[in-house]
Amino acid sequence: MDRDDLLARLRAALPAEALLTDPDVTASYAHDMASFCDAGAPLVVVLPRTVEQVQHVMRTAHALRVPVVPQGARTGLSGGANASDGCVVLSLVKMDRILEISAVDRIAVVEPGVVNADLSRAVAGHGLSYPPDPSSWETCTIGGNIGTASGGLCCVKYGVTAEYVLGLDVVLADGRLLTTGRRTAKGVAGYDLTRLFVGSEGSLGIVVKAVLALRPKPPRRLVLAAEFPSAAAACDAVCRIMERGHAPSLLELMDRTTVRAVNATAHMGLPESTEALLLCAFDTPDAPADLAAVGVLCTEAGATGVVPADDAAESELLLQARRIALPALETVRPATMIDDVCVPRSRLGEMIEGTAAVAEKYGLTIGVCAHAGDGNTHPVVCFDPADPDESRRARESFDAIMALGLELGGTITGEHGVGVLKKEWLARELGPVGIELQRGIKAAFDPLGILNPGKLF
Repeated sequence: MDRDDLLARLRAALPAEALLTDPDVTASYAHDMASFCDAGAPLVVVLPRTVEQVQHVMRTAHALRVPVVPQGARTGLSGGANASDGCVVLSLVKMDRILEISAVDRIAVVEPGVVNADLSRAVAGHGLSYPPDPSSWETCTIGGNIGTASGGLCCVKYGVTAEYVLGLDVVLADGRLLTTGRRTAKGVAGYDLTRLFVGSEGSLGIVVKAVLALRPKPPRRLVLAAEFPSAAAACDAVCRIMERGHAPSLLELMDRTTVRAVNATAHMGLPESTEALLLCAFDTPDAPADLAAVGVLCTEAGATGVVPADDAAESELLLQARRIALPALETVRPATMIDDVCVPRSRLGEMIEGTAAVAEKYGLTIGVCAHAGDGNTHPVVCFDPADPDESRRARESFDAIMALGLELGGTITGEHGVGVLKKEWLARELGPVGIELQRGIKAAFDPLGILNPGKLF
């Protein structure tokens, strides 16, 4: 492949400011936030603003058989947006328009570079909400959320990104434009190609527009914080809450290591004597009564302290503590590896206790924060990459945690995706027949294999 030929063809239909070729600049687009993931050197970074520009990039890449790596805000945690050597990085952050908000149809139509929090604020002005809210919601983009089928703090009640994507416009590997799905509340015409693209990590096509379902804006939520003498007791409380039919809008857990890291980072005054802190929120009309009922269940499960927030402001402060949990753990050691193992809620206690045993076995600090209502744990392995032995132990502990999740009937990723980090483990989870069929789907959409090569399989 001739570099000058590629650049000349790209420049033929792209404005000069859309192309970045300085190696020092393109290197900054080489990887997302994951550790231990290989990344190559991109040949060029393209920042399109229109669908036609994306199509031109893909037609050019297809003609020259050049790999293309689509990117959003690069907040991913599995290496799914990492560049490959000589690739075109297609950054979609400039396609950031909210095209439509309809209160009647309860939909928003957006471009992929729209930031999650910006969309949430925009629809709130119409009395609506867009529920998926990853911890990185202030910076992550809708396109990235779709690519990884991301979740968030409120999934226990409202579900994940896949449940809100009604339709997509997708530029295929050869530059053709495909429209999938619908704008209607119902629709079952043909295979569900929309769901196929959600979670495909840019390996099947480039999302350039999305039709998203919205919900009525709920009342302000109130939060309860409960301290427990063990993670097992906190997980028992989670099981009691769900078994009794409660529908919290949020049910989050932080272990002692995480609580201490949050305090050290933000000086929030969380109780460091606790072994596990459970946050439960309701956005129901009678939230105080719901919190009181949950408080009783927490006490029955062994909570040593149950404190409901007095108002919305105090509730938001507690939620902020949970949102900064991952960045706080990143300050414990020079680097982190963030696992994303999801298990049945009934096995959550075993998952967290097993993770603690892994930390002890490998002599590492591993903090756990979890979307407890979903059984989705985020064990964070803290280590020093400059220490070869510690790095080895970090990788082995990471693998041990994923193996534990599968043993408990879970999955290797609940919301972060596979990317580069978990390719081997995807094969273990799906088995040879599953992998064969998924590769067949990939080949049908991208026969030349130019879209985000080296990811997933």
